[in-house]
Amino acid sequence: MTGGSLGLRAGSYGSLPNIKNVIAGGGRLLHSKSFGSVRKNPIIMLSGSREKERSLPSIWYRYLGRRKFSMLLLVAFAVLVFILGSFVVNKESNSPNVDQRIGTMSMAHYINATRNEASRILGRRNRQKGGDGNRFQASVSKGANHPCANFTFPPPPPPHLRRIGPRPCPVCYLPVDQAIASMPSSPSESPVLHNLTYVHDENPIKTEPHGGSDFGGYPSLKQRNDSFDIKESMVVHCGFVKGSKPGHQTGFDFDESDLAELQQFHEIIVASAIFGNYDLIQQPRNISEEAKRNVPFYMFIDEETEAYMKNRSMLDSSKRVGLWRIIVIHNVPYSDARRNGKVPKLLLHRIFPNIRYSIWIDGKLQLVVDPYQILERFLWRQNANFAISRHYRRFDVFVEAEANKAAGKYDNSSIDAQVDFYRTEGLTPYSEAKLPIISDVPEGCVLIKEHIPITNLFTCLWFNEVDRFTSRDQLSFGIVRDKIMAKVDWHINMFLDCERRNFVIQAYHRDLLEHMPPPVAVIRHPPALPNIITRERNQRKKIPRHGKDRRSGSRHHHKASAGNRESNFF
Repeated sequence: MTGGSLGLRAGSYGSLPNIKNVIAGGGRLLHSKSFGSVRKNPIIMLSGSREKERSLPSIWYRYLGRRKFSMLLLVAFAVLVFILGSFVVNKESNSPNVDQRIGTMSMAHYINATRNEASRILGRRNRQKGGDGNRFQASVSKGANHPCANFTFPPPPPPHLRRIGPRPCPVCYLPVDQAIASMPSSPSESPVLHNLTYVHDENPIKTEPHGGSDFGGYPSLKQRNDSFDIKESMVVHCGFVKGSKPGHQTGFDFDESDLAELQQFHEIIVASAIFGNYDLIQQPRNISEEAKRNVPFYMFIDEETEAYMKNRSMLDSSKRVGLWRIIVIHNVPYSDARRNGKVPKLLLHRIFPNIRYSIWIDGKLQLVVDPYQILERFLWRQNANFAISRHYRRFDVFVEAEANKAAGKYDNSSIDAQVDFYRTEGLTPYSEAKLPIISDVPEGCVLIKEHIPITNLFTCLWFNEVDRFTSRDQLSFGIVRDKIMAKVDWHINMFLDCERRNFVIQAYHRDLLEHMPPPVAVIRHPPALPNIITRERNQRKKIPRHGKDRRSGSRHHHKASAGNRESNFF
């Protein structure tokens, strides 16, 4: 092994031809500056210049070493990337379209296609009115005095920094105490409809070759059409057609102890459901003490899910799992777990007849924002009584139907029959002619609702479509909404899906989680540290080695270095 492997050159200290700026003369070593008249051999000068070029890297290796030199390059590259990144961030943060955060706004990254599509549609509409289409401002209906009145979404990042797929975006929430203070003292007015009651039929009979069920009561097409003729007092089908009250010998039955609790008055409830043991319970986070005291969280499960939870000691006689109060359902009306889940989702007003507001989240979702803040942001601030997020990508029912078929969400022929039926009723593909309606397709995993007659009617008729056709409620949402809006002055707050992703986090279904391989533990050993002390000692030595002494010294040095590396590693 040569001395070059140590970062030292064999001729670095000795041979006369390699000594720069020194020449031979008169038996003495004379400095070249003293003899400017001495003619220099051009061959020697050329070789000397080349030697200089070759010796430059050796100087770096000598004083820094190979590893130090590599680390220096990495540090320099990291500093360059940091400086460029800081320049980009500072440039974006100084943009006039970026407003400061207000209240307890969450600053999760908002990078998805929804913002681009919505801003394109609404921006064009604003430009036609003379507004600034480039400034996509969150709507606030409480006037300029609201703390979030000037909140706007930040501009999208540059194309090369965008991430693919839906993402959460910033939402301006009020602090919990201010959100509670903004709760309306009286119910909202229900347009036209003031008194809503429900069909009771102990022996429902199917009279037409359409869908339906004993639980829903098989409403005829005439009864269906009449239910869209909004009047001051109405009687409609709305599930639970049998029995004396919902949950008592109606199908979808509750325990007697639960029936009494469901009749209690609550200002606000949060509800969810897991049927067919399809999901794992997700515990809410960031819930205020005020909400924990006054807002009950109800989780509906079927007997299959109950057995699974008891076998794993997740459920005991207290019927509580964290914040969730468990309600076990007996005699479920459908064989399809997804259709059973639509009963509490759309008919909460029948299960809880004495509540003002409800927030429904699907069982796969985890709530991460306080219920008071959600209601203030999406209902009270907007003067709305029903809110749901739009789909992040699709706006058209016909496109949604094709996507459901492609994904195998339901029987293709049933989806085609449903969409063809709606087409005969006048449903058309979504276009800008429908503005201010901005989408026909919801992302229906979250419903935010004030329980008044008109919103109760809407969810009743929406459920009837799910009972008659497929369980894909995204397909029937638009037709029910449009028929009601054609009769009365009423609207739904369809907020951005990225805003929904700000207050709920979606988890995997239980079967996917159980089949996922466990994470692989990667053990990373610390890198071997160079023996700096030994290297510095060797670099200080200027005496060249010759012959066997040089080779034996090299071997000795490597053995010592290897021994030190091993001791440093362990």
